[in-house]
Parts: sequence; structure tokens; C-alpha cells
Amino acid sequence: MGVNLERYTEWGVYVDQNKFLCHADTIHWRDIIKNPQAELLVVPSNNSNNGCRRCHRSCNGRCWGPQENQCQTLTKTVCAEQCDGRCFGPYVSDCCHRECAGGCSGPKDTDCFACTNFNDSGACVTQCPQPFVYNPTSFQLEHNPRAKYTYGAFCVKKCPHNFVVDHSSCVRACPSNKMEVEENRIKMCIPCTDICPKVCDGIGTGSLQTAQTVDASNIDKFVNCTKINGNLIFLITGIKGDMYHGIGPLDPERLNVFRTVKEITGYLNIQSWPENMTDLSVFSSLATIGGRSLYSGSGISLLILKQRWISSLQFQSLDEISAGNVYIFNNSRLCFYNTVNWTSLFRTSSQKVLIRNNRDPKECIQQRMVCDRMCSDDGCWGPGPNQCLSCRYFRRGRTCVESCNLFDGEVRECANGSVCLECDSQCEKMDGNTMTCLGQGWSNVVFHFKMGPTVWRNYDGCIGPRLQDCVGMMDRTPLIAAGIIGGLFIIVILALSVAVYVRRKSIKKKRALRRFLETE
Repeated sequence: MGVNLERYTEWGVYVDQNKFLCHADTIHWRDIIKNPQAELLVVPSNNSNNGCRRCHRSCNGRCWGPQENQCQTLTKTVCAEQCDGRCFGPYVSDCCHRECAGGCSGPKDTDCFACTNFNDSGACVTQCPQPFVYNPTSFQLEHNPRAKYTYGAFCVKKCPHNFVVDHSSCVRACPSNKMEVEENRIKMCIPCTDICPKVCDGIGTGSLQTAQTVDASNIDKFVNCTKINGNLIFLITGIKGDMYHGIGPLDPERLNVFRTVKEITGYLNIQSWPENMTDLSVFSSLATIGGRSLYSGSGISLLILKQRWISSLQFQSLDEISAGNVYIFNNSRLCFYNTVNWTSLFRTSSQKVLIRNNRDPKECIQQRMVCDRMCSDDGCWGPGPNQCLSCRYFRRGRTCVESCNLFDGEVRECANGSVCLECDSQCEKMDGNTMTCLGQGWSNVVFHFKMGPTVWRNYDGCIGPRLQDCVGMMDRTPLIAAGIIGGLFIIVILALSVAVYVRRKSIKKKRALRRFLETE
């Protein structure tokens, strides 16, 4: 048979109708199957006795093939009764550790050929070290410095960057009652405080398990989705229709449902697109392509292939491709692709971009299909200042600008680094070279009055969001501190005065008693 299994499965075995198969009847199948009640059927319609060579004499009649190194090693049926699993010999001292699967070379959990549950740095364990351990002395859960995450059948110190941490496990997606957040560059599942952002199944996942492409029959499943758990695939049978399955062409307007999508956990595969749509702006909110599953085993997380009508990508929010390669081929009208700094989107050094046979960049320049002058050297996704990967000067929302409205303009702003932030509407505009605000937000002061028991007039604008940031408003913090210190000082003086008074009164009583006793 040419294999060498030592533990097969909990299910049964059925071997039949293999006319060239040898040695199917020389295997001790009961030694391999875990469940002793499993059905076992090896029928004689294989080629076991017709021209097959015998097992080597050292195999005692049990082998996978005729060679000396193809003997079957028995790890279950030869064990002592005291062994609760498998063994490496017939004696009580030859029992494998109970976490071993498929035999072992010794009695320890590090001697296993394979693990029943999890492999923790070479040792087979029931579960990976948990993030918290119970301290029986303090009766408290304490952080475990040796904690690890469950990743498949292994215990790892940290999850792969394109997976999500849920409790102590690495998962592809959060459950329906949790949402994905990122803390310290670690993606985690946390319970939703209210309604979770809408997570939808991608093509080939969950409710769309049998779907092969986005089409007219399933596109409504993506309405109001913010995250796609899986992949988005666009094939010609989805765009043009599938007569065989009775599915009509897809109305291009319906593709606007994807404007709410911010993340695709798998890959984006575009091999067909409506002829009247010259860009992919329906994905203008897409920020992350996770690459947790990759296209067809080829390691691709973004594929755009043979689209004659697309002239620009317009992925204006895309800032991360967590895993997988980019493959953009044979798009005869596509421009701007060569300006994009793709490596700034990648999370690992092994990711690659493969771009060929698109429109010649020289032709794009001749047609003025170039980045806006407000864009930095990182490039752009399309024409206009709102398609830049990053800005040369400042950014207002998604649009790159030359400067912020610090001293003029209908709406006044302040600058936080290279980002223009709008002043609160309750800040009065200042004239000349005076800024209207130095920060965003307003929590204590409105245009003329402060809400609450005290009323303050505010005509002079502000330099920040707090009450003491009002121009002309004296900072009352020192006064409050001085008042507290003064009050404490008065309390101490009063306490000392009372103590002195009580002591003097006590001394007078003692003196009067002494005189009385002397006269007696």
C-alpha cells in the first residue's frame, strides 16, 4: 500500500475494488483505528493474493509492503492492560503518555510521534498554557507569563498577524456576538456593547458556501455589510448572468452595496466587471484586505485580471493588505497602478506585487491620467486630491490640501500634525493672525453660555475645548488649590486651639485639688 499509518481515525475502514492493490489484508487495521466499535471491512476483491509479494520475514506477517522497512509497527493491540492509550512495547513500563497519538518512542509527553490535542514546543498537552492561572494563596486569577495561543494543533506565543485573538485562540473571524478591534497592533475579538458592525459571509463561506461568484441572486446579502468574512469574487457568470442556473445579468447599480465594506478577511478577486463602470470606486471605504485565505493556493489576496474598461482602481481608503500578493494583469486601460507604493500597504517582507501588461504609463501621462499635485510620492489610486495614498502637505478628511484654514475661510480649523481639524461651531471666529481654536471638540462651553448652575459669557473665542481655554477666562485651578490649602490650615489652627484650651483647664483643676488637700 506504500503508507505507514500508526493511528488512523475514529471511523471505520472500507477497502474494495482495487484490482492492483497489494497488502490490504496484511494490515492489522484494529491497531490503527481508535474506536474499537468502528466498522471494519476489507473485502477480498482487492489484488491481495494475485501476484503480490509476501511481507518480509522480519514483519511477522504485518506490513504495508514487501520491503524490510515496510513492516507495520503495532502500537495498540500489543500493549499491556495498564496502558490507557498506545505503547512502544509489551510491558507496563512501555506505555505512551496519554496525550500521544499514533505511538511513541518513550513514556514522556515529548516522546510522542503525534499529539492527540496540542503540541506545546514539542510536548503534547491537553490545552495550551492559559492567559490566567488561579493562585490558591490569594484566591485570585493572575496573569500567566508563559501563556500561549492555540493555533491549529500548536501552541504559539503570538497569533499570525492576519488572524484574530479570541480568548486564547487564533481564529479566522470573530463570532457573531463579538467585534474585531486592534490594540497594540494585535487584532482581538471583544463583545459588542450594542449592535455589532454587520459581518457578512463571503463567497464560499457560511450561507454562501456553494456560491462561486457575486451575482444577481446573492448580492442583496451584502446590504449594509461593514466586514466580509471570507472572499469577494466577481466572475463573468455573475456579471453577465448564468443561463444554466437561471440567473440574470447583474445591474451595475446594485454593486453600490459594497460602499459600506471596510474589510475583507480573505481575498478580492475581480475577473469580470460591468463595461459602463471604469473604476472600482464601490470599494472606496475598503481599508483592509486580510488575506486569511488566499486565491487558489497561489498566494494572491488581490487579483484584478483582464478588465478592458477599468482606468483607475480608486481604492482611496485602502491602507493595509495583511497577507498575500497583489496580481494585476492585462488591464488595457488601467492607469495609476505604477504610482502606488504597494510595499507601504504590506505587513510582511515576503509579500509581492506582480503587475504586467496594463496600460503603458507614458500613454497615461499623455492623457493626463496622473496623480494630483497634492499627493505625496507614495502615489495615488486615481485622479483628484482625494485619491492620494498620502498627502504632500495636509489632509482634510479624505482630501489632500495645501494648507488648513487657520486664520481665514468659512469654517476655521486647527492643524494636528498634517491633519486639518474643524473648530467647534460654538467657537467664535477670530480675525487677523489669531487662531480660532487649538483643538477639536467642545465639552463645557457653548457660543454665549455655559450650561449648568453658573453662567459665563464667552465673546473672545477659545484656545481649546475646556472651560479654562476660553480667551479672557482666568484659569481657576490655582485659586481652587489655594482655597483648599487655606481651609486645611484653618482646621489645624482650630484643632490646636481646642487642645491648648482643654489642657489649660485640666491643669487648673489639678492645682485647685492640690490646694484643697493642703488646707485639709
